[in-house]
Amino acid sequence: MAEAAKTIEISILGRSYKIACKEGERETLLEASAYLDGKMSEIKNAGKVSGPDRIAVMAALNIAHEFLSTKLGNGFDIGQAKRRISLIEAKLDEVLAQQDKLF
Repeated sequence: MAEAAKTIEISILGRSYKIACKEGERETLLEASAYLDGKMSEIKNAGKVSGPDRIAVMAALNIAHEFLSTKLGNGFDIGQAKRRISLIEAKLDEVLAQQDKLF
């Protein structure tokens, strides 16, 4: 059965937003909103950018830069790690299947 979307309330720069999400994604969404709020607060507190729209754009650019730097090899590539884990799991399943045949 598909998970029903539930509404949670998050706060970014002191403004509340109601967001629909699946129950299994609640914690990740809360972490993401806290991360975004932190980035936006850093930019606001630096005092170089004013206005919530400009702060949001600068935060989005900073987060996109972090993501691309990680993805392009200047940091940890989560996609590559997931692929390697999948390959290891497949090899383990293969070996364990051979073990089952022995008994």
